Amino acid sequence: MIIGRSLWVAATNTWIVSADNKECVIIDCPPNPDAIVDLITQHQLIPKAIIATHGHVDHTGGIRSVSTRFPDSRVYRHPGDAHYLRDPLQASGMLREALRATGLDLREPELIEDFSEGDHVKGAGMDFVALDTPGHTPGSICIMATLPEGKVLFTGDHLFKGSIGRTDLPGGSSELLMESMRTKILPLPDELPVFPGHGETTTIGLERQINPYLVNLAP
Repeated sequence: MIIGRSLWVAATNTWIVSADNKECVIIDCPPNPDAIVDLITQHQLIPKAIIATHGHVDHTGGIRSVSTRFPDSRVYRHPGDAHYLRDPLQASGMLREALRATGLDLREPELIEDFSEGDHVKGAGMDFVALDTPGHTPGSICIMATLPEGKVLFTGDHLFKGSIGRTDLPGGSSELLMESMRTKILPLPDELPVFPGHGETTTIGLERQINPYLVNLAP
């Protein structure tokens, strides 16, 4: 089961993933923690892990509040983006005022671990593996999840349906993003479902066909 919601002013997707309808893993926590907690409570789930695809505040601003509500959950993020969670207001750029208006507790979560290339988060019949895909930020990752029904890919702001993540923010690099895309994403099978950080779900095969950034990018 994968539950998705688009939240906050940036319309950021949070994904709640469960294999047994009991425990779950959360992929990205926008600064709308009450909505995330409501979803979890509605489905009677217990979060065991919160994984950030990258450090931008529209994906991490709710992490402290959600992890506090569920103290058994651990937070995972790439060390290359650790500074975003240590000082989200400083790193939030044009979203700074909207973030201040939330009144959220923006301190770094207490239980936090590095999660980078090849690292696994396992439990409740699921396995989440980090793929380093820098470009949108230095510590951007995609997450390959093995679920009972098969594999899926959570791409954060690396790959969207018909587009890719922006690289004009501090720490961004179009060269790194496209190299990450060529070496880590395009070799994946066409049928692999993709759950992005914004917008609709897609597949690797569809993006090979319709995504103007990928059409002529050979793996």
